[in-house]
Amino acid sequence: MRRSDIINKIGSSFLTSNIENEEFSYQKALASVGKDITTLYEPQWARKYKNLDLRFTDGTVSVLIETKANYDNENLFLVYEQLNAYVKYERELTNNKIVAIIANTDDDRIMVFYGNSVFADNTTLKRFETKLKTFDEYRDIYFATANNKLKVIQSTYELNELLHQYGIKEAIRSQFVGTCLLALKNSLVYSGCTNAQIRAGIESVLTSLLERDLRKATKLAILKTKVLDSQDVKDLDDIKFRKILNFIETNILPYINDRSTQGQDLLNLFFTTFNKYVGKADKNQAFTPDHIVHFMCKVCGVNRNSYVLDPCCGSGAFLVRALTEAMDDCSTQEEKDEIKKKHIFGIEYEEGAFGLSTTNMLIHGDGNSNIIQGSCFKDLDDCVKDTHINVVLMNPPYNASAKCSNPSYAANWGSKVKTDPSKGLHYVHYIASKIKTGKLAVLLPMACAIGNDDEIRKFKQLMLQEHNLEAVFSLPNEVFYPGASVCACCMVFNLGVRHESAPIKETFFGYFKDDGFYKKKNLGRIERTNCGVGIWSDIEKEWLRLFNGRISKPGYSVVKKVGYEDEWLAEAYMETDYSTLDIEDFEKVVRSYLAFLVENGMVDKDGNK
Repeated sequence: MRRSDIINKIGSSFLTSNIENEEFSYQKALASVGKDITTLYEPQWARKYKNLDLRFTDGTVSVLIETKANYDNENLFLVYEQLNAYVKYERELTNNKIVAIIANTDDDRIMVFYGNSVFADNTTLKRFETKLKTFDEYRDIYFATANNKLKVIQSTYELNELLHQYGIKEAIRSQFVGTCLLALKNSLVYSGCTNAQIRAGIESVLTSLLERDLRKATKLAILKTKVLDSQDVKDLDDIKFRKILNFIETNILPYINDRSTQGQDLLNLFFTTFNKYVGKADKNQAFTPDHIVHFMCKVCGVNRNSYVLDPCCGSGAFLVRALTEAMDDCSTQEEKDEIKKKHIFGIEYEEGAFGLSTTNMLIHGDGNSNIIQGSCFKDLDDCVKDTHINVVLMNPPYNASAKCSNPSYAANWGSKVKTDPSKGLHYVHYIASKIKTGKLAVLLPMACAIGNDDEIRKFKQLMLQEHNLEAVFSLPNEVFYPGASVCACCMVFNLGVRHESAPIKETFFGYFKDDGFYKKKNLGRIERTNCGVGIWSDIEKEWLRLFNGRISKPGYSVVKKVGYEDEWLAEAYMETDYSTLDIEDFEKVVRSYLAFLVENGMVDKDGNK
């Protein structure tokens, strides 16, 4: 690539040179602060390496670039030696964080090095960094907000209590917070403003963000009616409104950086946790925790080439995580913009949740979210027309009414049937029949995996006639706490591959009950730590290792060939790992059994019949 292309890509405003040809002389720069370059390295090194080709800085981060016609024709040891000399000089000159790059001028190949201790060699080369980034993106590598998950969770609880104190009803809290967060992220001015002025400012921000959205009018109408014009918000005292905005700006906004994976992760955590708090009154609401969504994305291999659909998207948890994963696999901002515009699709039936998912996607940097309000049974074709959906992530309703179900299916319900007898499995069958190929990962109640009911067994049979059951994971019993209390599993299908003719005949079953989280009063499920570091990452790696390697491990996983009449659960086939049992496990089982006997009147509290 040409030097001019490098400068334009990283940003000419950050280019700093002190000699001709836009180069940077470290000998001259160090002399200006009273340092002699010949004392920093051996004299022969100093004579060889003095002038860096391109140096970019903002006073906190320095991006150092040495260009070569083709580094394949160079002695790589000497190339590294030269770059390391410039890194050393930069450290002597500043306390900046450093990104060091070797760039070819004959082609677009680069070698990139960064980290706490930058040193160029084959072991520290960032092999997946294949394209130049902007200076802002390099700065984000070092200065994304610290990953303080507990702080974020504590803030969600405090914010929920504040909204309760100020009279904002649970029904609109998530949407209200999301709308405020979105406005603040886009420079809403609220200091000294009245309630009416703040609401007008928020509406102006929303109008601007949705300017190029074909569904702008519908989305604005929902956000305005449900939030800005709701009586709770209109009645907010001016000072209280400003206090709410200040709390969000101080305790939530600093964690948001849609160019940073870490910032995306923390924002996902905030939204999922807050939704759980405000949804706890409705035990049928199942807000999927972000770490489980992340695991499902990894299982499906979501990347920059994925086209993702969630046909029951709710607040948008699956969509924003898929967005994050896909963008994290991109090399350029152009690729990221393409992901936002053309790779993520969602459908949501309920108006309030549709507004929330729209806001959620906008906060994550998606200004053209392809989310529609409607029924996945009626509007799916319009949503995914001319797309190439190859990943479906979903958590359908488990007790849907007839009006929310497939009309042709609900028409055959008996007069006494009030909710979906398939427990959500008929949603899966319908979507699979429309998408036809790719991966589908879905959360369903354990009843769907056990399959004792005739309706459930019928849809299990229909699924296996056209699709392959690749895996089923038994998840923690309280995975949705403090929302729905249902015990769930995750099923993964290879669409379009008949189960009996699949290349691999056996299904992987994971007994993944321990995700490293525990219940804590007022904070929901919290990740356990080891020496201050969360343990989920290591647990997820082990889950993925077992799944990807199709490994049978006593107490954790088993590989088994099954049909539609069989149970689709690890518990039915897995060997017990007795080596891990201790006296506490025995006592726990005995206490549970005694409690069962007492509860059912079989013995009294002293154990007497």
